[in-house]
Amino acid sequence: MSGVAWGTPTARGVVAAATLGSGMTLLDGTVVNVALRSMGADLDASLAALQWITNGYFLSLASLILLGGSLGDRLGRRRVFVVGTVWFALASLLCGLAPTAEVLIAARVLQGVGGALLTPGSLAMIQGAFRSEDRGRAIGAWSGLGGIASAIGPLVGGLLVDHASWRWIFLINLPLAVLTVWLALRWVPETRDPRTRGRFDLTGATLASLALAGVTWALTDAGGAATPWAAVGGIAAAAAFVVVERRTRAPMVPLGLFGDRTFSAANLMTLLVYAALGAVLFFLVLQLQTVGGYTALEAGLATLPITLCMLLLAARGGALGERIGPRIPLTFGPLVMAAGTLWLLLVGPGVTWWRDVAPGLTVFGLGLALMVAPLTATVLAAAPDEVAGIASGINNAVARAGSLLAVAALPTAVGLAGDDYRDPARLDAAYGTALLACAALLALGGLVSWVTIPRRVQTPSA
Repeated sequence: MSGVAWGTPTARGVVAAATLGSGMTLLDGTVVNVALRSMGADLDASLAALQWITNGYFLSLASLILLGGSLGDRLGRRRVFVVGTVWFALASLLCGLAPTAEVLIAARVLQGVGGALLTPGSLAMIQGAFRSEDRGRAIGAWSGLGGIASAIGPLVGGLLVDHASWRWIFLINLPLAVLTVWLALRWVPETRDPRTRGRFDLTGATLASLALAGVTWALTDAGGAATPWAAVGGIAAAAAFVVVERRTRAPMVPLGLFGDRTFSAANLMTLLVYAALGAVLFFLVLQLQTVGGYTALEAGLATLPITLCMLLLAARGGALGERIGPRIPLTFGPLVMAAGTLWLLLVGPGVTWWRDVAPGLTVFGLGLALMVAPLTATVLAAAPDEVAGIASGINNAVARAGSLLAVAALPTAVGLAGDDYRDPARLDAAYGTALLACAALLALGGLVSWVTIPRRVQTPSA
């Protein structure tokens, strides 16, 4: 197949389907933050329950997204993408109808399973469908529009929470899923890796889930009676995962990919940056509502600068990366985000949006727009085209794991527990420490890129 050319109706259909599908998963990764206080009040949930409402989704998404990429490469990327979209919609319906916090957490885990099936396929469909000379532009458009979905989540959540109910942040996925499936079946050509053979690596997927679950439980419940057992179990499962992946004939994660220095470095940088991104949005929205007195809608509107930066500049960031290479964007993007994070330390009692919030989020958004498309392109360029689904799955898993671990660890690390998220004094005291930790993670991500990412990345042969 010669591939889809940029600018054609098929190209627009492929990008639209991929963006809508991945956008739903990104939206539900951030939209929940602005609704957490309403969920907590309605379902009488503790801080730990709120963390699990966020982390249950990221847990299944991060641990199974690798299997989703493998399934797509083997069974067909469009087919698995469509199945994942339908699964995600049904789980979203259960989230919207959940009567208790426990049911909502379970539904969020199921939602993450659907996201794990459709997310790697969204990018792999582009990689497999487009001509090689047009992939950079297609990936830039996908990254920018997907970034908007992630950034616009608090705004959408605020509108729905204040004017309808927090339940509608999940129910809105139903019509989006219908449109996504129609676009995929109408425009997206089927692609797969013809070399894939053998059994599915269900053992690897199970061990990855147990490893993340154990570590997440230990971080969220730090100091509890089960913490040592959860930590030991998670670490043991992680070690067993590495052993299994080395020995199985058809591993979910071909560990040989990490033999490429650029691939490993880009994923380490992804872990650091997305940990900070997830934690900044988690703490900022709570701080604006609990300490600043913002409504859910006002807190969502406050994050608009990130959306505008992604809308206007993400594609340009991708073009810049193609022109000058990935090292500079992947170094200075996180450093600019760190500067914006430090500015957000001004958010507190008596917060003024134009002085305390808008400048910091604008700087943060500029750094994100500079970084996101070059990062995606670098990860894919460092892996053979034939394993695009796996490479995409690994990078997405790392990104979600970063957010998962940060949201699990930081509240406890900065002294929050129980109902402290409703106490302005306690939350305000913890907020500054949390953001300083996020700025340090971002700065470290920039340093990793400068030291390890080359000026140009050559795609290795399979």
